[in-house]
Amino acid sequence: MVPEPIDSQEPLDAYSTVVSTVARELTPRVAAVRIRHRGREGSGSAVAFTGDGYLLTNAHVVGGARSGQVTFADGTATSFTVVGSDRLSDLALVRADGTTLEPATLGDSDTLVVGQLVVAVGNPLGLAGSVTAGVVSALGRSLPTRDGDAVQIIEDIIQTDAALNPGNSGGALADSRGRVIGINTAVAGVGLGLAVPINTTTLRIIGALMRDGRVRRAYLGLVTNPVPVPAGLRERTGQDQALRVAEVMQGSPAERAGVRRGDLVLTAAGRPVTVAQSLQRLMFAEAIGRPLQITVLRNGAMVDVIAEPTELSNQAR
Repeated sequence: MVPEPIDSQEPLDAYSTVVSTVARELTPRVAAVRIRHRGREGSGSAVAFTGDGYLLTNAHVVGGARSGQVTFADGTATSFTVVGSDRLSDLALVRADGTTLEPATLGDSDTLVVGQLVVAVGNPLGLAGSVTAGVVSALGRSLPTRDGDAVQIIEDIIQTDAALNPGNSGGALADSRGRVIGINTAVAGVGLGLAVPINTTTLRIIGALMRDGRVRRAYLGLVTNPVPVPAGLRERTGQDQALRVAEVMQGSPAERAGVRRGDLVLTAAGRPVTVAQSLQRLMFAEAIGRPLQITVLRNGAMVDVIAEPTELSNQAR
């Protein structure tokens, strides 16, 4: 029996409609990036951030290069300069020459839920304008990053099963409304892709890159792990989680302030501390050299300490 021909005018199903609409919206706003630095070539993707040529990508895509080339979906190619790069967040900002590309709309990754539909747009393996779709597989993943001797954990990493391949790095991860909620950063395995979230913290990082070309961070010198708050204290504070101090770096502001290994960090600057990002949100330029009150639980007693964060350098750990 010969199958009936498919009616080309038949409407798309709801899933296909969403993915194709996001693809149509975002593909013109995601460029292919090519870098040549010290005899080596690299490639990736970048997302249009403003209408006057700024594009957002990964720090590991640009590496140590100061310039490169971007190619847009319509085939237009132009050179760019690196405005700023921050390896500790794996974000970089570049500016394309002589272009007025329509920017992508940024969303807020803090509103995502596991199982939510997401669409990835990038240039994997040099295949421009590639689109894949999947779901948010998990939220709150951590990704270690390093800049010299300085190590930081990027918190709230988005895990997705949308297919990512080399070259997707720096591309867009978008929600069903076409809002960019992540910048694809790594392929951890088959069906396991990771993206740097777009949230208030990363927007501050992007703003610093645009303004200063770098991100100044404060350094406290703590290694912590999130743990449940003891039941009795939970009732008193209304706080479900806090940070257990696993290590205090020698000579660090935290050590000088008297923070000890095993302390349970409850608040910093008067705000509840529940995940590592709770502290990292405070560790920007304005915190350098200023008193920071930290409340910890130690041997069943609440203890207040005052630390003065220093500026994070490549020698800080």
